[in-house]
Amino acid sequence: MTRAEEVLSSYSHVGSITECRPFGNGHINSTFAVTAESGRYILQKINSAVFPRPDYVMENLVAVTEHIRKKAAEEKKDPCRATLTVVNTDGGAAFVRFGDEYWRLCLLIENTEAREKLESAEDMYICARAFGRFLRELGDLPAENLHETIENFHNTPLRFASLERAAKADPCGRAASVKAELEFAAARKDFAETLEKARREGALPLRVTHNDTKLNNILFDTLTGELVAVIDLDTVMPGYSVNDFGDLIRYGATTAPEDEEDLSTVSFDKELYGAAEKGFIDGAAGALTEAEIALLPVGAMMMTLECGVRFLTDYLEGDKYFKISRPDHNLVRCRNQFALLADMERKLNIF
Repeated sequence: MTRAEEVLSSYSHVGSITECRPFGNGHINSTFAVTAESGRYILQKINSAVFPRPDYVMENLVAVTEHIRKKAAEEKKDPCRATLTVVNTDGGAAFVRFGDEYWRLCLLIENTEAREKLESAEDMYICARAFGRFLRELGDLPAENLHETIENFHNTPLRFASLERAAKADPCGRAASVKAELEFAAARKDFAETLEKARREGALPLRVTHNDTKLNNILFDTLTGELVAVIDLDTVMPGYSVNDFGDLIRYGATTAPEDEEDLSTVSFDKELYGAAEKGFIDGAAGALTEAEIALLPVGAMMMTLECGVRFLTDYLEGDKYFKISRPDHNLVRCRNQFALLADMERKLNIF
């Protein structure tokens, strides 16, 4: 009996299992498509190397999905299509634990598809609107009620502190070769404090945020093409709306992938930025404060800076966190993000 089959034995109430096969192309969790007597499901093993407290992940997931499901029911919509539906075990638990492994079962949202690539400004608008709507749906769920599943995930000043420690320790003897990159980052150290300062001053509210705002984390109806639900909720935790927006911009409003080595092809697409800004604000439908809207471009720059700093830190420390396919992969990624940020600075006229 495979481990997946062992896990499924805790869900006898779904009926006999006719199929259990690997599913999807995610890089974090192990995922299986399950067909049972009662319907179709998604079985996943949570990656405890990325999420050291899978129980916290599941507590957040249940809180968020139940909140969205309740709102959908109140609006006479199908709760099972509004968000993920966690299936409890025979004993009523939200997950199954085998040693240090945590597994969960969710209903498959039928007749939906994910899309992998942004093709147009309209795609960017739709994507941003989805995450703006997600933010609004959870606007009355107190962020303080959720766990921080990855500690200080988007605390940019602490990311800078990690970079400085890595450069000083220089365990791989690489610091001398990245002097220009270290200087680029150091020149923006004060800027890195902007959002944390706004939070301390009360201008930036703590919200329930998604923290992985990419197109392939949205499901669309296969027949109508309409937005169905935002998925991949493992990184949902307390955070800043502008960081959710910023990560979408870093990922989507660029002319090159994040590991493109030819920096002459890396630029910031202001048209896509404008589409995303409108979509995010429209989706939020009044949930964002004036201060948050004013800080949206700062969020875009901050997430790009933070990601570049993280790539550079990992390169200095010997590539321990991000997967690489060549020895300088993280350095290439860092340079790419810094080039994108420099173009943002020129075109957004902020820094």
